[in-house]
Amino acid sequence: MRFANLTSSPWAIAVASIGVLLWLASFVTLVVRSRRRRAALVRFADASLHGAVLRPASGIRRLFKDVALLGAMLFALVAAARPQYGKGTRIIPATNLDVVLVIDFSKSMYARDVVPSRIGRVKLEVASLIERLAGARFGAVAYAGEPMSFPLTSDGDAIAQFFRQLEPNDMPIGGTATARALELAKDLLQRDAQSSKHERVVVLLTDGEDEEGDPVSSARSLAEGGTRLHVVRVGGRAPEPLPLVDDKGAVIGWRRGDDGKPLTTEFTESAEKQLADVAKAGRGKLVEAQAGETGLQVIGDELAHTMRYELSEKVETLFAEVYRWPLGLALLLLALEAMLRELPPVKVSRKAKEPLS
Repeated sequence: MRFANLTSSPWAIAVASIGVLLWLASFVTLVVRSRRRRAALVRFADASLHGAVLRPASGIRRLFKDVALLGAMLFALVAAARPQYGKGTRIIPATNLDVVLVIDFSKSMYARDVVPSRIGRVKLEVASLIERLAGARFGAVAYAGEPMSFPLTSDGDAIAQFFRQLEPNDMPIGGTATARALELAKDLLQRDAQSSKHERVVVLLTDGEDEEGDPVSSARSLAEGGTRLHVVRVGGRAPEPLPLVDDKGAVIGWRRGDDGKPLTTEFTESAEKQLADVAKAGRGKLVEAQAGETGLQVIGDELAHTMRYELSEKVETLFAEVYRWPLGLALLLLALEAMLRELPPVKVSRKAKEPLS
């Protein structure tokens, strides 16, 4: 047996406590009233005359009325607490986790402030994440100036291979179009027939700022649709020179501007603020690179915990509602209290009805 409303919230417990106090106050009031009535009777007449002044049945009736009223209040309190008893169990099947990985493939991801490079480190940690979250479905979005995607699949190796075979040099248009990439991730989830029944997460890994679109609005749109967005900020604040990489992935020099000076990449204050706002709007976390890693491990820990404890198969106890019984008893006692008079009916003899001559 349990009381459902007493386990729902602290407010329900507070209301129940007030109800119990009211019941106790009513009990004390009825006891005090009975004592005062008896004291008044003692003052009104001698004890030898009590039988003539007050019929014995009236005291019993008054006691029954008081007990019925208190009983009705008590059963009403029990009914309000929603008593339930366990009548069996059922198995709740595991809920799938859908993860769309959105990775920045702009040329600044060739920077080598992490080993072997930002994009190389991201690929390694993404592959490790996919292996760790066995059983989840993955989708992929790779983007620079324009995004490209891979649909949701249970084949995590296919997603890892999709990212593994891509390089920033393969992207047809340069830039960092984060907003368009997030919109494509949203579209992947919406087009999948099963995704609406699953837990949905988008993980964005980027080292730059979107100066064209509005990624904050895109993140908010994802969150409003029930999808959480985590952001992994790749790279550090210090200026980092950009290597020139050939088609085989080998560094053949350093990228230079029109003035001949080496080009560098760094996180600006506006970029940091934008990514923080994106994570906040997406109701997710913002993770920064630490100790030579991207920080994706933090997101992996949370998703692994979600799969193991929140989305796993569970055995749920089924409860039957029995509040109708105490509620019915409360109504019955109220009806009896209303129908029962304190004084029994007075029988008038026929002789008393005859007029005096």
